[in-house]
Amino acid sequence: MALPFYQKHHQHYDRSYRHKELQSALSQYQKEEKRKSAAYAHGSAAYRHSSAADYSHGSAAYAHGSEAYSYGSLAYDHESAAQSKRSAAYSLGSEALSRRSAAYSLGSEALSKTSAAYSLGSEALSKTSAAYSRGSEALSKRMAAYSLGSEALSKRSAASSLGSEAYSLGLKESNIMIEDQSYKLSPRAKRAKQSLLLEDKENKGIDYVVPVFTGRDVYASGITDTEEERIKESAAYIARRNLFATGEGVSVSSRVAASSAEEQHEKKSRKVAIRESAERLALRKTIEETQEFHRKLNEDKLLHAPEFVIKPRSHTVWEKQNVKLHCTVTGWPEPRVTWYKNNVPINVHTNPGKYVIESRYGLHSLEISTCEFEDTAQYRASAMNVKGELSAYASIVVKRYKGEIDDTFFHAGIVTMPLSFGITPHGYASRFEIHFVDKFEVTFGREGETMSLGCTVIIHPEIKRFQPEIQWYRNGVLITPSKWVNMHWSGERATLTLTHANKEDEGLYTLRVVMGDYYEQYSSYVFVRDTDAEIAGAPGSPLDVQCLDANKDYVIISWKQPAVDGGSHILGYFIDKCEVGTTNWTQCNDTPVKFARFPVTGLIEGRSYIFRVRAVNNAGISIPSRVSDPVAALDPADRARLRSHPSAPWTGQIIVTEEEPTEGVVPGPPSNLQVIEATKNYVVLSWKPPGERGHEGVMYFVEKCIAGTENWQRVNTEIPVKSPRFAVFDLAEGKSYHFRVRCCNSAGIGEPCEATESTVVGDKLDIPKAPGRIIPTRNTDTSVVVTWTEPQDAKELVGYYIEASIVGSGHWEPCNNNPVKGTRFICHGLLTDENYVFRVRAVNAAGLSEFSQESEAIQVKAAIAAPSPPYDITVLESVRDSMVLGWKQPKVIGGAEITGYYVDYREVIDGIPGKWKEANIKPISERAYRITNLKENMIYQFQVAATNVAGVGTPSPPSRSFKCEEWSIAVPGPPHDLFCTEVRKDSLVLLWKEPVYTGRSPVSGYYVDVKETEATDEHWKSANEKTITKRFLKITGLKEGVSYVFRVRATNQAGVGKPSDLTDPVIAQTQPGTKEVVAEVDDNGVISLNFECDQMSPDSKFIWSKNYEPIEDDSRLDVDTKGGKSKAVFKDLGENDLGIYSCIVTDTDGVSSSYTMDEEEMKRLLALSHEHKFPTIPLTSELAVEIMEKGQVRFWLQAEKLSGNAKVNFVFNDKEIFNGEKYKMNVDQKTGLVEMIMEKLDAKDEGTYTFQLQDGKATNQSSLVLIGDVFKKLQDEADFQRREWYRKQGPHFVEYLGWEVTSDCNVLLKCKVANIKKETHIVWYKDDREIMVDEEHDFKDGVCTLLISEFSKKDAGIYEVILKDDRGKDRSELKLLDAAFADLMNEVCRIIALSATELKIQSTEEGIRLYSFVSHYVEDLRVSWSHNDAKIKYTDRVKTGVTGEQIWLQINEPTPHDKGKYTMEIFDGKKAHTKMVDLSGQAFDEAYAEFQRLKQAAIAEKNRARVLGGLPDVVTIQEGKALNLTCNVWGDPAPEITWLKNERTFTADDHCILKYESGKCASFTITAVSTVDSGKYALLVKNKYGTETSDFTVSVFIPEEEGTIPYPEHITEAKKKKV
Repeated sequence: MALPFYQKHHQHYDRSYRHKELQSALSQYQKEEKRKSAAYAHGSAAYRHSSAADYSHGSAAYAHGSEAYSYGSLAYDHESAAQSKRSAAYSLGSEALSRRSAAYSLGSEALSKTSAAYSLGSEALSKTSAAYSRGSEALSKRMAAYSLGSEALSKRSAASSLGSEAYSLGLKESNIMIEDQSYKLSPRAKRAKQSLLLEDKENKGIDYVVPVFTGRDVYASGITDTEEERIKESAAYIARRNLFATGEGVSVSSRVAASSAEEQHEKKSRKVAIRESAERLALRKTIEETQEFHRKLNEDKLLHAPEFVIKPRSHTVWEKQNVKLHCTVTGWPEPRVTWYKNNVPINVHTNPGKYVIESRYGLHSLEISTCEFEDTAQYRASAMNVKGELSAYASIVVKRYKGEIDDTFFHAGIVTMPLSFGITPHGYASRFEIHFVDKFEVTFGREGETMSLGCTVIIHPEIKRFQPEIQWYRNGVLITPSKWVNMHWSGERATLTLTHANKEDEGLYTLRVVMGDYYEQYSSYVFVRDTDAEIAGAPGSPLDVQCLDANKDYVIISWKQPAVDGGSHILGYFIDKCEVGTTNWTQCNDTPVKFARFPVTGLIEGRSYIFRVRAVNNAGISIPSRVSDPVAALDPADRARLRSHPSAPWTGQIIVTEEEPTEGVVPGPPSNLQVIEATKNYVVLSWKPPGERGHEGVMYFVEKCIAGTENWQRVNTEIPVKSPRFAVFDLAEGKSYHFRVRCCNSAGIGEPCEATESTVVGDKLDIPKAPGRIIPTRNTDTSVVVTWTEPQDAKELVGYYIEASIVGSGHWEPCNNNPVKGTRFICHGLLTDENYVFRVRAVNAAGLSEFSQESEAIQVKAAIAAPSPPYDITVLESVRDSMVLGWKQPKVIGGAEITGYYVDYREVIDGIPGKWKEANIKPISERAYRITNLKENMIYQFQVAATNVAGVGTPSPPSRSFKCEEWSIAVPGPPHDLFCTEVRKDSLVLLWKEPVYTGRSPVSGYYVDVKETEATDEHWKSANEKTITKRFLKITGLKEGVSYVFRVRATNQAGVGKPSDLTDPVIAQTQPGTKEVVAEVDDNGVISLNFECDQMSPDSKFIWSKNYEPIEDDSRLDVDTKGGKSKAVFKDLGENDLGIYSCIVTDTDGVSSSYTMDEEEMKRLLALSHEHKFPTIPLTSELAVEIMEKGQVRFWLQAEKLSGNAKVNFVFNDKEIFNGEKYKMNVDQKTGLVEMIMEKLDAKDEGTYTFQLQDGKATNQSSLVLIGDVFKKLQDEADFQRREWYRKQGPHFVEYLGWEVTSDCNVLLKCKVANIKKETHIVWYKDDREIMVDEEHDFKDGVCTLLISEFSKKDAGIYEVILKDDRGKDRSELKLLDAAFADLMNEVCRIIALSATELKIQSTEEGIRLYSFVSHYVEDLRVSWSHNDAKIKYTDRVKTGVTGEQIWLQINEPTPHDKGKYTMEIFDGKKAHTKMVDLSGQAFDEAYAEFQRLKQAAIAEKNRARVLGGLPDVVTIQEGKALNLTCNVWGDPAPEITWLKNERTFTADDHCILKYESGKCASFTITAVSTVDSGKYALLVKNKYGTETSDFTVSVFIPEEEGTIPYPEHITEAKKKKV
C-alpha cells in the first residue's frame, strides 16, 4: 500500500517486497542440501575416483552416478553415485578395474551391488574414469554440471564396429576436486566453463556400443507462423519438459548401418550375447518412451482456463500518490489480461501518463499515477483465453489530506488549491477561459511603503467547487510568501501585498492563473524609488544583499550598487553583521570597500548571521539595505545535510559538537591552494583539507611573503582558521605576493603546502565601459521604450541603470532602481507631451560605468496613425437643395480616437464627374451630415475622410451617384448607423439610430431582418414578429461560425419604410478571451458590476449604458475605471435600478458585454451583500494532522490573519481540553498558526478534534475525525516514525540493498549507510549463512558492496546485510528469487548480448560453422537463428550450441540451399540484439571448398589401415616354448598385412605360422622358439588410405641364463608408426 503524505521521506523498501506473493519454495537441491550433507564425509573416499556422467533434459537435477564401461560400454545413472563396501575396486590405477571391468557393464550384477544411491541434489562432483582392458583407448571430453535446471547436452559421436553403426555420447573426464563445503560461503565463487553441446571428433572402432538415449534432437520443433501451430508447438514443449523432468524415459537416436553382404555364422561368445541383449533392451525402451511422449503431446490435456494465482489487493491511498495493483495469472494458452475501472476498459492512450499497464511472465500490473479523488473506484482484472474468462476485483479509495470533503474547503481563500479534485482529463472542461478584470497597472512606490497589487479573475465555465491555482512571479521567478510578501485569494480576486517595499521588489510582476493544464497570465511593472535620505546628499541604499560561499568562520557578502549616488561619487560601502536572535549590529570593515563583494571572517561556527550594507559618499552614509537571508557558519557538507533532512523548526542557531579527540596525528599539507578573488583591498584564498588528518578536526595557519623573497610571515598569528577559505587584508597595492597554508591540530603543526604563484594585489575585474547607441521610441502617452547596445568587453554585468531628463531642465531622474538585464527597457511615469532625453550606464561588482551619451530628444506621446477611409456612404434624406448623408466608421482608427470627418462632393454631368468641393471646413463628429446649397435634380457623388490626432486619413472611394430631389413618400426613411455588439456564438445585440426622414407621421416601430451573408434576398426573415419601439434588439438562435448580415426597417401609420443599408458581415462566434459583465459583492457588502478588458489601447475607454442609452443620472451609480478594469457601483440598489446594463470598450475589436438586472437577480445580490456584512475568520488551511520526526502527533490549522485579541478553544469529543502535560498548545497571532502537539496516541485518544476560533465578531471552527481505520493508521504511522527515529540514532541504511550488473557480467550488491563509526561492523548473509568477505569494508563513501562473479541460478537466494555496533543494529534484505531473479538475469543477458562479436564463418570436416563470441555465457541466454529472415528449424544437419563463450550454428553437409543471410538473435527479456553474416557468393564457395578438403582428410584418417592393439612391445620367452601373438587390424577397404623380421619380409612356414582372418584379426605363432627367433619384428598393414607399422621385440632365453635376463617391469603397447 502506498505511504501517506506524512511518511514520504521513509519509503525505504527492498524491491523484492513488491512481489512477496510470488515467493516460491526453494528448489529440491536447496531443501535437501543440509539434510544430506552428512553423507559427504562418509562417502568421499569411495567416490573420489569414480566415474560419472550427467544428463539433464530440461530438469534441475544433479546426477552424481558412477559409470564403468568395459570394451567401450557406457552405463549411466541419474540419481546414484557409486559407493559400496567394495569401493576399493574403483581406486585409480587399480589392476582389478582394468582387468575385470566387464563386471560393471549394463545389467551386470556386480554394478548394482557395488553402487549406493545418493539422493538427488547432493552436491558432489566426482572424477570420471573409464578403464579399457586389452589396450583400449580412453576417450573423454569435459562436461559442466549446473544446479537448479541447468542442461547438459551431448553431441553424439559415431562408432562403427563389425559392420554396424551405433551412436553414443562422448565421455567426460573431469578432474574437479570436491570443494570444501564450508558453512560460510564465498562471494567470489569460481565456476567451470560450460559447454552445452559436446562433440567427439574422433571415431573409434570398438567391439560394441551400449546406446545412450537423448530426445533433444529427435523431437525439436520449428517456429511456426499460425496461432494454432504455435499452440501445438508450445504444448509439445511442455509435454517434453514434463516427461524429462519426471525421469520416466528419454529418447533414443540411432542409425543402423547396412549389414555385411555375407552373413557371418559364428558361435556367439558371452560378450556378443550381452551386447545383443543390451540393444534389444534399448530398442524396447525407445518404443515405450516414444509412445509415452506422444500420449503427453495431446494438446487438449495441456490447455486450461485462466487462474489467478495472486489476486489484486485493495488499497487506500492519499491524494497525489501513486498506487500499483498486481496479479499473477496462469493458463494455457497464455491469457490476455484487461483492466477495467467501474466496468469500463482502461485505455492508456486516451490518458497518457495516467495509467501504466505491464505484463511480464504471467505477472500483470496496473499503476495509477498521481491519484485523484475521481480515481476512487472498483478495478477489475479480466483474464481470458480459449478455455474461458476469469475476473478478480480490487478497490482503490483515495483520501483527502484534511478530513472529509467539505464544500467550504474549496472557498477557504487559500492561495493554491489542489487541482486533483476536479481538473482531470475527463473533467468539466477541456479548456478554461480565464479573464482578468480590474487589473493592476504600472505601479510606483517608495521604500518602506506598503504596496498592493490586485486583479479580479473571471473563469469560464465557472465551477464553484474548483478553485484555480494562483501564482505570482517577479521577473519570471516564482514568488513565495514571506515576511516581505503576502498573498491572498478571495475566490475571485488575487492580491499580492508588499508589506515593506524595497528596491529588491522592483520588477515585472506577473499574475498567472492555472486551471488544470491551461493558464492565463497578466503582467505589469512595479517601480520602487529610494526613500528620503536621513542625511541630505547621502546616496541611496544598496540592494540585493546575498551571502555566498559560507563556511565555518567565513562568508562572502555581495550586493548591488544603488542608482542614486546623492550627487557625489560613492566612496565605498560598509558591511554590518548581526547574530540571529540578537539586535546588535557590528561593522565588519573599518574602511569603505568599493568592490561589491566582501569576505567576512571571524564568524563563530554553528551560529547564524544576517548582514546589511550601507553606502557612503562625501555627504554621509545611506540608509542600510534590506537585511540578507540568515546564513549559518557551517561546513557546506553539514549545511547540505541539514537542508535535505531538517530535524526541527529553525531556531536561528545550530549547535555543533565535535568528537572527542583520539590519539593525535599531525595533519599533512592541504591541497589545491589557489587565489579565487583578488582586489586592491584583499585577496581570497581557497584550498582543500589534507588527506592525512586523523580523526579530529584541523585548523589552518596562512602565511604570505613578497614575491622574490623567502621571508614568510604568518597572517593569522593569534587564532587559526577553521574554514578552507581565508581573506588576506593589509596588502600593498601593486605588489606581488606568494601564499601558503599549514594545517594544525592537537598533535602539532604540519608542513606547508605548495605556495601559490605570484599574485599582484589589485582589482582583476574592471569597471565596464559605457553602453552605446541609446535609441528612444514612443510607446504610450506616459512611457518610452529605450534600447541600447552592450558595452564592449563587459564582464560579469549585473545590469543597467537608465536615467531620464526633461530637455532643458538639467535634472536627471532614475527610471529604474533595480538593475535591469537586457538592452531594452520601458521607462514609465513620464509626463505626456514633454520632451525627454535618456542615458544609460552599466553595473558590475567593480562599480558603475560612465554614463552613455545622451539620446535624441523625444516627445512622450502614444504611437498612433491616421485612420482608414470610411465606407458605405448612403443618402438618409433628400430635399430640393440639400441631402443628408450617412456612412460607416473606418475599420482602422489608427490607435487614436476619431476626432471628426470631412465630406466632399462633386457634380456628375452626363456621366462625367466634376471637381471635388468641400462640404465642411470644420470636422464633424457625427456619422450623418446635411449638405446644403445643392442644385435640384442634379446628380452628385460624395467622399468622406476621417481624422484623428495623427492627421486626416485617406478619403473614401467616390460613392455611387445620387439625385438631389424632394422626397415625398409617406413611409419613413431608412434607419442608419447600425452597430453590432456583444457578438457571441449564438446571439448578438443590434443597435441603430432612427431615420432622419420620418415620412408623413412619426415612426411607431421597427422590424429587424436577418439572413446569412451568402444567401439570396429571398432568404431575408424578420427577427421580430411584432414591431419594437426600442432601438436595440438581442438576436438569438444564430448558428456558430456562420456569417450574417442585418438590416432595419422603420414603420409609421403609412407603412413600412425603406430598409437600411446592410451591416458588415458578422460571424457568430465567441472570441477567445471574451469576458462578461460580472456582478460582485465585496467584503463590505458593496454591490457592483465589473467588466475587464485585456485588449485595450491607450485611448480605449469603458462606456457604460443602461438599456443601451448613456447613463445621465449618476446619483444611483458610480463608475470607477482603473486600467483594464471598470466597476459600476450601486449606491443603493433598488427597483429603480432594474434594466440592462451594458459596457463597451472603445478602440477595441468589439469588446462589449451586458448584464440584466431583473427583480430576482436584485434579491440575490441583496441577500449576498447582507451575508458579507457578517465576517468570518478565513482559513488558509483546515484542521490537519501530521506526524513529526520523533513520532509526535501535531494538529494544526492556519488562519489568514488573527489579531492580538484572538482566542482559540480546543475541543475533543465535545469536551474542552487545556494545555498541560499531554497537550502542548500554541497560538501564533502573527502568522495565524494554531497547533496542538501530543507526544503519543493512545486508544482513548480516538475521536473528533475541533479548533474553535474567535476574533472579535468573526468566528470559525474546523474539525478532524480520527476514528476506526483512520485513527489506527495514524497511530501506526506515529509508532513507526518513533521507531524510525530511534533506528537512525545508530548505524542505519539510507538506501536499502539493491543490485547492479557490471560490464563484465558480475553482479554487484550495494547499499548506502549512514551514522557509521569506526566500531561499526557489517555482516553479509545468503540464505541465513554468513558470507566471508576478504576485506573489511571502509565506510568513507557510505556505500557497502558485495561482488558476485559469473552470476547464475546457483546464486539465487535471499541476501541480507546487517549493520551493528554498540548503538544498535539495522538490517536490509534482498530477495533474488522468481521475478526479481528474472529481472536480474535479464540485465545480465543484456550485457552479454552487447558483448557479442560479429558472426564469422568456419569450415569443419562436418560442414560450415557460423559463430560469435560473448564475454560470458549463462544458460538463461535466449539465442535463436534465422536464415533469410525465417526461423531455422534445427535438425541433425543444422544444429546450434555453445562451447565456452562461443555461440555457433553448425550446418552439416551444406548445399546451395544453405546460401543466404544468417541472423543470430539474442533476446535479453526486453529487446532483441542481432548479428548477421552473409553466407553466399564467394564466402559460401570458399567455405564449401574448405569443407570438402577437410571432409576428404577426415575420411582418409577414418578409413586408413591401422593396428588396433594386441601386440606387446617386448616379448621375453623361454627357449622351446610356443609363442602366440594376436592383434586386431582395421581399414576400409580391408588392409593388406606383411610381417617383417629385422626389417625384412618373411613368410609363414611350419616353424612360424601366420594367419589373417576376415580382414580383422592377424596372428603370429612360433611352435617352439629358439634363440634364432630372437629379433625385431613388425606388422605392416596397408590400404589405399595409408600404412601403419606395429613393432615388437622377441627375446628368447635359455633356462640357465634366466637369472641374467631381467624381466620388464611392465609391458607397454607396441610402437606404431603411420606412413
